[in-house]
Amino acid sequence: MLTVNDAFRKFKSRLELTDREQTNASQRHKEVREYVATKFAVERDFLTGSYARHTKTKPLKDIDIFFILAASEKHYRDKAPSVIVSDVYDALVEKYGASAMRKQGRSVNIDFGVKPDLDDNTDHRILSIDVVPAFAAGDDFEIPCTDTGKWIKTNPKIHAEKAVNAHDAYSKEWKGLVRMVKYWNNNPKHGEKPVKPSFLLEVMALECLHGGWGGQFDREVQALFATLADRVVDTWPDPAGLGPAISDGMDSARKQRAQTLLKEAGRQATVAIDYVRKGQNGDALKARRELFGPRFPLS
Repeated sequence: MLTVNDAFRKFKSRLELTDREQTNASQRHKEVREYVATKFAVERDFLTGSYARHTKTKPLKDIDIFFILAASEKHYRDKAPSVIVSDVYDALVEKYGASAMRKQGRSVNIDFGVKPDLDDNTDHRILSIDVVPAFAAGDDFEIPCTDTGKWIKTNPKIHAEKAVNAHDAYSKEWKGLVRMVKYWNNNPKHGEKPVKPSFLLEVMALECLHGGWGGQFDREVQALFATLADRVVDTWPDPAGLGPAISDGMDSARKQRAQTLLKEAGRQATVAIDYVRKGQNGDALKARRELFGPRFPLS
């Protein structure tokens, strides 16, 4: 039977991209990038978000592409953020159809119609891509925010640097732990995600995973859930120090709900550790499958 650490390493591996998923993701984002460039003057584009930072979990969805618009499109910057979001939406509808499109606060989402099975398998295909229009602002960028009606500053490169530094400081285990917690957050049993946006978990992990890698996944996960539960009610600023607090997307009721579910996750993690102490390894694996979801291995 699998040891605890072997089970977690297998779980971590299952949350990483396969070669076929990487190929499908590359084909899809290349297709979107080429199409958007036929509709808008694009100075350059690049992948960003958790996909680019290697903290994206399964099933793979919402790959972010930043489109830095050229000077000739600068007229959008003088208009309400909803204008550029609507125009990007209309342009993408021409290719993908209205049923595949969804306007979001800062982007437009393209759903490719892929539905995960009960084990979260997608036949190695990605689910969706987020198109983010932006303008350069010195070394930073400005993106539309229809929720506030304002353009906000951001710098995903700073987010990426902080993730790399955290990963290196945690014996290269930081990103794997973040993916695990994000996978828990995506578990359909919760109904609505406990922590939203998922990026907030990554931001919290920059502080909540501290002290260095202890060598045991079960202890690390238990401690991480407990610390996240304590801190999810706090205010979490943008790591780049530019935009609004990442935690602004959750009101007090949502934070309280997230805290309750994170505490329960910590309790489940503790129960699984206790099973191992009693020599009930199979029960420990089942408890972790119940905690995380179908990608946690039982054998």
